[in-house]
This record gives sequence, C-alpha cells and structure tokens, in this order.
Amino acid sequence: MTVSTVARTKYEAVIGLEVHLQLLTKTKIFCSCSTHFGDPPNSNVCPVCLGLPGALPVLNQDGVTMAIKAALALNCAINTRSRFARKNYFYPDLPKGYQISQFDEPVAVDGWVEIEVDNHRKRIGVTRVHMEEDAGKSIHEGFPDSDRNSYIDLNRSGVPLIEIVSEPDLRSPDEAFEYLTRLKTLLQYLDVSNCNMEEGSLRCDANVSVRLAGATELGVKTEVKNLNSFRFLHKALAYEIDRQIDVLEGGGTIHQETRLWDSREQRTYGMRSKEFAHDYRYFPEPDLLPLVITDEWKARVRKSLPELPDARRERFISEYALPEYDASQLTLSRAVADYFEDVIKVSVEPKLAANWVLSELMHLLNEAGREITDSPVTAPHLAELLQLIAKATVSGKMAKDILAEMFSTGKTAGALVSEKGLAQITDADQITTVARQIIAANPKQVEQYRSGKTATLGWFVGQVMKATRGQANPQMLQELLKKELD
Repeated sequence: MTVSTVARTKYEAVIGLEVHLQLLTKTKIFCSCSTHFGDPPNSNVCPVCLGLPGALPVLNQDGVTMAIKAALALNCAINTRSRFARKNYFYPDLPKGYQISQFDEPVAVDGWVEIEVDNHRKRIGVTRVHMEEDAGKSIHEGFPDSDRNSYIDLNRSGVPLIEIVSEPDLRSPDEAFEYLTRLKTLLQYLDVSNCNMEEGSLRCDANVSVRLAGATELGVKTEVKNLNSFRFLHKALAYEIDRQIDVLEGGGTIHQETRLWDSREQRTYGMRSKEFAHDYRYFPEPDLLPLVITDEWKARVRKSLPELPDARRERFISEYALPEYDASQLTLSRAVADYFEDVIKVSVEPKLAANWVLSELMHLLNEAGREITDSPVTAPHLAELLQLIAKATVSGKMAKDILAEMFSTGKTAGALVSEKGLAQITDADQITTVARQIIAANPKQVEQYRSGKTATLGWFVGQVMKATRGQANPQMLQELLKKELD
C-alpha cells in the first residue's frame, strides 16, 4: 500500500500494546500440572485445568510473586487487594467456557517504561498489570477450510500469564518496537519469563488508530493480532497506519474491529468486529478469595529485584568507562552483561572485553544459532585469550583464529597456542632477519618504496607476516621494515 508523504504528515498514529507474558513457574496458576513446554499434547492436564465439574482452583503463590516483581520493575503501584474474575467466552481450547482473569481489581496499576528513539527519551505509561490463566492451543491442519482438521492441545491451559497494558502513548512503529524491546529486556532481567515468542510465552496485540495531527480526540481503533515477532509488529503497524490513512483520505470510515497480520501477504485483514468488555460478562470468581498483598510481601519482593538494565548501563559507563553504545548493547541481555563482567573479573581491560564479546564472540554464536549461556567459550577462557593479546603473546588477527578454534573444539587459548606454536614473535633480531630476506628478494618493490610509493610498505608487511605464519608482532614489524627500507 502506497500513501503519500503529504498524507502521512496530516495524521498522527496512536498506538497501545497489550502484552501477554507466560510466567516461569514450574506449575500452572491454579493446579500442580507442569508448565514444561514441548511435552506430548494433553499430557500435562488435570481436572482443574480441564474444567471438570467439582474441581477447584488453588492460586500459585510463586506466580503472584513474579507478577509483583514485574509490576515493581515497571514502576507500578501494587494494589493491596485484587480479585480474580470469570471472563466468559466460548472457544474450543477454553474447556471451562470461561477464563479466570482479573477485571476491575488488577494486581497493579499506573506504571511506566522509558524508551529512546532517535536520541529522544520518552515515558510510555503502563495502565495495568493483571494476572490470568492461559487458554489451550488450537492446531489447524489442511487446506482449504473444507478439508481442514483441527486439534486441541490443553497443555498450555492454565499456564500463568500477566497482561501488561500500555497507555496509548506510542506514536510510531519505531516507538512500539523499542517499547517491546525494553519490556522484553526488563522481564528477562527479572527472570520471570523467557519471553520466547516462538514458544508463545510472549504474545502481543496492538490497538491502532490515526487522527489529524494536533487533534486531541482519539480516532476509531482497530486491534491487530498474530504479531509473533518484533519485526512483524513493526511491519503490521506501518501497514495498518497507512491503511487507515488511505481509508480516511478516500472519504471512508474506520470500523472498530479485530484484524490479523498476514506475514505472507504483508498486510492486515479483518477477522471480526471488535468485542467490548461487557460482551465477556465478567463477574467475580466465586471459587477464589480476594488476593491480599501485604506491605511485607511487597518489601520482600522489592529487595529481591536485581540491578535493572538502565541502572546497569549507567554503571558500565561510569565504572568501566565504556562508550554509551557498548554499555547499551551489553546490557540488552542480562546473560551477556553477566558474561562480560565475568570476563573483566580476570584483570581484562573493559573496552577490549566489550569489543570481543560484542563482535567476535557474538558473530560465532549467531552463526551457530546459540545463546551466550550455551557458549563453548566460557568467560574465563575468553579472558585468558584477551590477556594473551594484552601481553603481545598473540596478535589480534591470530586471536580471532584462536577464538574460532576454541569455539569449535572447547580447548583453551593457552593450550592451542602451545600445541600449534602460535606465540607471537617479538624478538627484533628474528623479525629483522626475515625482513632483510624479503627485501633482498624484491628489489623492484624496494625501488618503488624509495621513489615515494610508501604504500608498498604494506606489501612488505604482508610478505613478512606470510613468512612468519602471521606470528610477527605487527607494530614491531612496521618499525623494523621502515628502518631497513629507509
């Protein structure tokens, strides 16, 4: 869809996100069934999560603690009293015919997340954080619809969720992308969720509307679902904003509805007219008492909070003198930040460690499709390699090859240097001897250098490095070559 720049500048987008997050509890929210992902279908079920008559829910205290932890990190006010309600709707993967959720009495309200887009910092309000149980999963097979088979897996039914609802403070796909990225980083630091979108432990719906620039009244919104990656979120929002502008510019009307993102066709399409909250016929859950969160409980959870990403980034800048970019990249992941700090514990210069973690190690991990927590090169082993660079035992170029072999074999840098005789040559007489041999064998290049083509020096460096299997100290080599050639 093509919308002119002029048309785009006439309108302002208004976006709010609803993020559903599976909590990392070992058991479900109202029963003792396992929450383990990937088990055989319908193997982690019981009368409670199957909704059988007479089965009563019992609230998972660990899940509540995780919800409080997330809400505190989101700068929310924790409600002393909250209450569960029944959200009634009928769907094949909802065995009870209702979902136990929270309605008008959520766990927490009035928080915020700070984002940064184009060097501009902005606070995005968090309306509420509430707890609920997840539904099961419908699996569809076959095409077209007349030949489709559908299956229900209820392993996910009853897995604890928190829903984080933002204020409509986002104004662009870039801001929405950054908000979701910050949210994911924050929640992974807290260890309350793995935030894995592929497994469905993080799901996001977006409410989108447009209005004339400068207007204060909100436009008619649509809800966009099926956003199962950050990239799809950005594309779906960009498409939906343009679609709404195109409709309004053509004299049409936006209808409140739920739309799905089709990643193959790169567009949204209508699914159903939007349901309002009263359609769900909420009423208090009669089988659960109100949830009371005491000041003592809140204080205990607050005390358990780890150092959060923004605070850690600022500490990396002030304590380790890292550039803001390096500090920001390292603290995007708690695991990466932990790894970096484990490296510099072994007397490694922080900037050197940051460079190698963010570039060389990350490159190897990405190629292998591995996380840093599963790195074959441990932090102490990387520190050993960086110490060899600092002592000029190996050059930076040699170290890259050594790291690659460490990654593939699991051997240490010291073992590989010793085993392959890779120690850097720092003996001036030894380097000079090789340099003189190269100079004597290449009079034409010597003449070029002495006639003013100083770039020829690089050619001589390459020849000596080749003759020494890359082991000559590069800085020492350059100085000795200049001396001999001049």
